[in-house]
Amino acid sequence: MNSESPDQLDVIAVGAHPDDVEIACGGTLAKLVQQGYRVGIIDLTDGEPTPLSPGPESRLQEAKQAAEILGIHVRETLELTNRRLFDSFENRVALANLFRKYRPKVVLGLAGKTPMASPDHWQAMQITDAAVFYSRLTKWNDQFDNTEPHTIQKQVWYPLGFGSLNYPEGSGQFVVDISDTFEQKIESIRAYQSQFPPEKKRVYRLVESQNRLLGTSAGFEAGELFICSTTLGVRDLVQTVCP
Repeated sequence: MNSESPDQLDVIAVGAHPDDVEIACGGTLAKLVQQGYRVGIIDLTDGEPTPLSPGPESRLQEAKQAAEILGIHVRETLELTNRRLFDSFENRVALANLFRKYRPKVVLGLAGKTPMASPDHWQAMQITDAAVFYSRLTKWNDQFDNTEPHTIQKQVWYPLGFGSLNYPEGSGQFVVDISDTFEQKIESIRAYQSQFPPEKKRVYRLVESQNRLLGTSAGFEAGELFICSTTLGVRDLVQTVCP
């Protein structure tokens, strides 16, 4: 798993706002932690302002609590501007710097647009895609606080949102079994009391119905969908199709 550096992470999940990652793949992150991997979350913005939140400090405390529920080892907020998040060179470099710092094997990033929801999600996808590339560039260390290049082995996308049954295209889709961590995922989402008060309890029904459907499609009680950015190779066909 991880033996190179106390700061190194195996997996980093990137979201535009606190709660994006929990909603989309919180069950998988909790499962990775249980499996012994070191897992981190990077939120590009603090998600503020929002209608019911007292302010950024409250939202960050909610994010901290959610991370603790999932067992996350590191959570960082880049403090880019919510509602005005754009793919720019500076934002790409800011995220790439954290990739170079934590040197993950795998990066999980947002997949595609979320119509009728925040346009920050689409921008976050582009920033993450670029930062994965920037992280490994040589002869350019002066642009990255003189940190050393790091090659991320795999990038995987996670879809966010419930408004469409269509998912972005990739080189393969797969479902992770979160049967044992589904309740942990829901608890982490509940940590965001400012975002999901009682009048928004439908969100929990939507999350559960989606995860139950995805899980059932793969033979699990609950599951989360991921999309490969490159072709997914298989070494043992039987073990892969008959887990």
